[in-house]
Amino acid sequence: MHNSTLSIGELSARTGLAVSAIRFYETHGLVAPLRNAGGHRRYARSDLRRLSFAMIAQRLGFPLATIAAHLATLPHDRAPTRADWARISTGFRAELDARIAALETLRDSLDGCIGCGCLSLDRCAIWNPNDRAAASGPGPRHLMAPPSGDETFPPG
Repeated sequence: MHNSTLSIGELSARTGLAVSAIRFYETHGLVAPLRNAGGHRRYARSDLRRLSFAMIAQRLGFPLATIAAHLATLPHDRAPTRADWARISTGFRAELDARIAALETLRDSLDGCIGCGCLSLDRCAIWNPNDRAAASGPGPRHLMAPPSGDETFPPG
């Protein structure tokens, strides 16, 4: 049977995170170890999942504050249940879906006019004549902002 808690070294070995990274995540509230009688950190086995979730979400580009906000909704007095994780999944799924949609738009639009104002592609004259997108603000307006009604956007 597995010990119910892990040392920081054991947690590091299992997650692949450096001890310093685990301490960093701790300072941001992603994990909250207990201290044993000798003052050493002892982590719950469920912290393996918390840290794994954080690693994956960060690799996908989610800011640490967003990750911490999701993890803050998990109980701290017990290991999260499947229902607890399902609750996080519902909120996180919406953020993932939005990112997936943005990535698909980028993938499908990158070879055409993106509304950045460069006017260097032959399609810019069609989709952004005279850099009309500039009136909507800075950056690649066709990818960053929803259509404003009077602005012509490339087909999706």
